[in-house]
Amino acid sequence: MPARRPDLSELRERVARLEGDGQRVQGVLPFGIKELDRRLPQGGLALGCLHEVAGGGNGAVDGAAAACFVAGIAARLPGQVLWCVTEADLFAPGLEQAGLPPGRVIHVEAGDDGSVLVSMEEGLRHGALAAVVGDVAHLSMTASRRLHLAAKGTGTMGIALRRWRRQADANDFGQPTAAMTRWRVSVVPSAPLPVPGIGRARWLIELIRARAGECLDIELEACDGSGRLGLSADVADRSAAWAGGQHAVG
Repeated sequence: MPARRPDLSELRERVARLEGDGQRVQGVLPFGIKELDRRLPQGGLALGCLHEVAGGGNGAVDGAAAACFVAGIAARLPGQVLWCVTEADLFAPGLEQAGLPPGRVIHVEAGDDGSVLVSMEEGLRHGALAAVVGDVAHLSMTASRRLHLAAKGTGTMGIALRRWRRQADANDFGQPTAAMTRWRVSVVPSAPLPVPGIGRARWLIELIRARAGECLDIELEACDGSGRLGLSADVADRSAAWAGGQHAVG
């Protein structure tokens, strides 16, 4: 009798054991976008892990869209959020538009990358926070592994928001780290409206790396006041057509 072939979930667990520390994911936070969630292990963003997010293009320096993407994630987790920065340039009204009000954010102005990393690790080890976010330019494998293990220990989500003073320095984003996922968020033109005005912001979201998952790039509507991304009409139409084609073939 032929040996049973492992299914996709089993293969993902094997890859996770080879790449990580052998521990199971401690739950996930789904995005609520089927096209995105199905690329992630267990259908969502893993809790108790470190993740990386950066802006694309000019956003590698200003980090505005990437910060709002991160705020939307943190907004959908219950509790306070520790946000560590090197400079006092975090725009609170922008975070609130993405669903994260000022009353939920504890700001730490650390001054340099080393101090941000120390603050992040302390926050992750605390265990009573919804998420810990750190604004850092450089993230070594050693530092990222410390953060990842601290997150594993308490189940708190850690997010390294990568920003650089010069766009050329963004090449550092390609260096390996212990992060569970790596994302890049770029601004794209909003959908045209039938009347004069500005439509909901849109982002190109690239899932560059997902441990035991799949890569993806997709255009989505930016986070709303509840922190949720939106599936634009043209993407939804393409997804429906693809699903219909798959059903017809089956």
